[in-house]
Amino acid sequence: MSVKRFIAPLFAAGALAVAMPACAQAQYPDRPIRLVVPWAPGGATDVIARIVGKRLGEQLGQPIVVENKGGAGGNIGTAAFVREKADGYALLMTTSSTNAINTHLYSQTGYDAAKDFAHVAFVGSIPNVLEVPAKSPFKTARELLDYARANPGKLDYGTAGVGSSQHLAAAQLVHSAGIEITHIPYKGSGLAVADLLGEKIDFMLDTGSLSQVKGGALRALAVASGERLSVLPDVPTFDEVGLKGMHAAAWYGLAARAGTPPEIVARLNKEVNAILQEPAIRKQLEEMGVQVGPLRDPAALDAFVLKEIERFKALVEMSGARLD
Repeated sequence: MSVKRFIAPLFAAGALAVAMPACAQAQYPDRPIRLVVPWAPGGATDVIARIVGKRLGEQLGQPIVVENKGGAGGNIGTAAFVREKADGYALLMTTSSTNAINTHLYSQTGYDAAKDFAHVAFVGSIPNVLEVPAKSPFKTARELLDYARANPGKLDYGTAGVGSSQHLAAAQLVHSAGIEITHIPYKGSGLAVADLLGEKIDFMLDTGSLSQVKGGALRALAVASGERLSVLPDVPTFDEVGLKGMHAAAWYGLAARAGTPPEIVARLNKEVNAILQEPAIRKQLEEMGVQVGPLRDPAALDAFVLKEIERFKALVEMSGARLD
């Protein structure tokens, strides 16, 4: 065989070997994708996952199957997720609790929040809203705060539990306003909201009870964000009532396993960011109180989450919360 005849087949084989991975990546996805939600059905994380997941599946041409794996403050589902293959066929609905707060609350979470994830997209955040029962004597945030200052320990507030986003928001409020209030932890925000509606507790800082506010059963006094919520345009921010920098929100995103091919992560990032700019999707999310975006690329997301892990360390220490 001549040298030319020998080299030609090798060249062709080499070209085929190089082309095969590119071809395989170009075919992603070629089967359904699972979206793990580390919380029970019906909560804000679950609803957001289904809104975004359904549209993402349409864009990718493959169904997104939502799997709820709740328990231990989101740790059970998240720890199970990090045992998945890093191939883009299992995604995780991330939250500020599971991916930033829990590492400071629990001695063991079953995962490394800083290393085990390839962050795909940032969906948005829901600011905490200061809410009281409709029959509460407090008509404004200033009235409630003035009473709390004059009557230390007399007002109580409910949360989804020690270390929850509501608890950390209240710790910020205590620090910012210089007040003393009594914490009543519940096993879930639904139980706390039920007692708020029944006037068994004085107030909550919550992210998931806007429907009761819009329905008139609860009264919103202030929003813990830099700007007013579009769904509550008449409710002032804490900045507006004199508590500058009182910003507290739960955030939501999507992640793949660390080690997922960057081409897949980039593709998912591009698709989700495009979805979040669709008017119909934005309307659905904003009606839940979600402040959509800002849109970030994967590298910026990784940096954001690392900063959030550090930021929440100080907040957890401020609250005194610890779960083991």
